[in-house]
Amino acid sequence: MRFLIVRTEIRTAADADIAAAWAGGRRLRDETNAPECRRQVVHAEDRDAALLLARALAAVGAVRTGRHRVKVLPVEASAPGHPGRRMTPR
Repeated sequence: MRFLIVRTEIRTAADADIAAAWAGGRRLRDETNAPECRRQVVHAEDRDAALLLARALAAVGAVRTGRHRVKVLPVEASAPGHPGRRMTPR
């Protein structure tokens, strides 16, 4: 399985937005509708390589100070004609 390692900027949220999300039972950030701005993208062929790359990106000063975050995302091929369906079983 392939992995995508992404370093993104963290969006700041106002206290009022946090309180409204908490009170309404909804998410503060919805990555599917409004993803964070990507700063760097790298791919890896296996999990160990992905974690090694993520550790290296986590050493960047902006990540260590909390302005950026590192995400490791699995990438799976989908069946043709079925965008949400996977070709490989879980």
